[in-house]
Amino acid sequence: MTTTGRIALDVMGGDHAPRLILEGALRATDPARGDGLPAERVLLVGPEEEIRGILAEHSAEDRFSILNSVEVIGMDEKPGIALRAKPKASIPMCLQAVKSGEAAAAVSMGNTGAMVGAATLILRTLPGVRRPGIAVTTSMTGKAMTLLDMGANAAPRGSDLVEYAIMGAALQEGVLGVQRPRVGLLNIGEEDQKGTALTQEARGLLLESDLNFVGNIEPDGLFSDNADVVVTDGFTGNVVIKLIEGFGAFLLGKVINSALDAGSPVPKNVLGEVMDSVDYSEYGGALLLGVQGVVVIGHGRSDANAVYNALKVAAQAVDSDVNGKTVAALAGRA
Repeated sequence: MTTTGRIALDVMGGDHAPRLILEGALRATDPARGDGLPAERVLLVGPEEEIRGILAEHSAEDRFSILNSVEVIGMDEKPGIALRAKPKASIPMCLQAVKSGEAAAAVSMGNTGAMVGAATLILRTLPGVRRPGIAVTTSMTGKAMTLLDMGANAAPRGSDLVEYAIMGAALQEGVLGVQRPRVGLLNIGEEDQKGTALTQEARGLLLESDLNFVGNIEPDGLFSDNADVVVTDGFTGNVVIKLIEGFGAFLLGKVINSALDAGSPVPKNVLGEVMDSVDYSEYGGALLLGVQGVVVIGHGRSDANAVYNALKVAAQAVDSDVNGKTVAALAGRA
């Protein structure tokens, strides 16, 4: 495996760094797992001495290559200020590794704004993309559905939403194998005249495109098989995905407690399916589409399972050449 296939992992990103991040890396490269990654595909970025000390507890101090970084951008730091003050922090160093070719992907569970900002500044956007977007692919309907933007661009133009639709469709078609993905626009109603000036503008542009645009999708339609790609602005998208996560966990808890109170536990296979559809740790991380390199942004509360799945997302994106397919899709609709 050449360095071009490597994934730079920010060991210091997230609420449970560095220990659970490293446990996730160990799980992802466990030779006993049939879907495990070779250890040489993971480049750890963070304080080398501390990392080797934790890995030694698992007799794995020599399993990974390590890029030493002693600075950390905290979850509550303002991204722009932090990136200027800490150019050698683990987040920018992960992205510098991608830019230099030392890695093909960067994964972080840390400060989302810093990750988006650093990726945009260091890697630059793909040709034809004004602002990158965060794409989450879930299986709430039993099929893979890609939602974007989930928080990178809170004040987009209508043309940005079209770019997100093109990139989301390229992901669905090129990586997931969905032919002519259905694209929907998140809105407060299905009627043509509903929505804000932004959604009205985006709708008109989507209708003029050669995408398989199926119209407006109301929020409750996210739980039905109405579209393969759903686009919205980053503010709305972030609220939606957090509401889905929070309500899913709440509802799951109510179901389990009610079943236990009634003396009839929920069958494990049913429980597992429900948990997988709403648990952020199962989809691992979100792809930042539109930058020149694969970037995966994970949840700040990520545990080892989330890190393991985020590394799998990054590896799949690299191996399937998601950026190459996105560039081709954007060029074809220029």
